[in-house]
Amino acid sequence: MKAAATVLVVVFALSGGAKLAGLEFEVQAFARWGYPPWFMYAVGAAEAAGALALLTRRYGALAAAALAALMVGALATHLAHAEWGMLALATAIFALCVGCAWQGRDEIRALWRASAASRA
Repeated sequence: MKAAATVLVVVFALSGGAKLAGLEFEVQAFARWGYPPWFMYAVGAAEAAGALALLTRRYGALAAAALAALMVGALATHLAHAEWGMLALATAIFALCVGCAWQGRDEIRALWRASAASRA
């Protein structure tokens, strides 16, 4: 596993875990942003699942792409609420996700082909 993917595993495992545990700072943040409590748990579950999938050779690149898509929501939220420090951090995490997905683009293509072949 590359260093960037390792960083992403730690980031998303901790972030997802904090949301799933309902830590007070996460509850307050989602309330401040106007999101319902269930959404915090859904995001936490997606982050935790993404962290686990990053650990696999077969699905790691696809997980990075999915987490990049998830981070678009974080970017929009921090931008809308003028949270510049968090926006900068979210941008760096997004860039790492995109980089990992790009490095694993051949694996993503192989999964796509296998999926298409199974449907044919």
